[in-house]
Amino acid sequence: MVQRPLSPHLTIWRWGPHMLVSILHRITGNGMAVVGLGVLLWWLGALASGPAAYDSFSAAMTSPLGYVVLVGLTWAFFNHMASGIRHWFMDIGANYELRSNKNSARGVVVAGIVLTALFWGALLLL
Repeated sequence: MVQRPLSPHLTIWRWGPHMLVSILHRITGNGMAVVGLGVLLWWLGALASGPAAYDSFSAAMTSPLGYVVLVGLTWAFFNHMASGIRHWFMDIGANYELRSNKNSARGVVVAGIVLTALFWGALLLL
């Protein structure tokens, strides 16, 4: 029997920020699709059902758990957007050097956190 070479897998690759950002991009996209769609449909249903249903939705979203969900969706949006911009630059041929690739991945993580904090800071100050 001929021993065929094994494909590289997660135990062979050394983890780096670019791998984290790639995985987070998939997680945030799916999270926004599932959780975001659920919240959107609940909001639209409450809006169409009248004041009592909307008050119930509003009470749930302004509870501590509701704020966790909303802040999480906001972070997912900004992180996914920053990662998408990073990938767009890679699609046009930039950012393939290892150092700039890792730095842009770190920038995605920082941008997601900073933009979320700025958004909620502005929202809560209004």
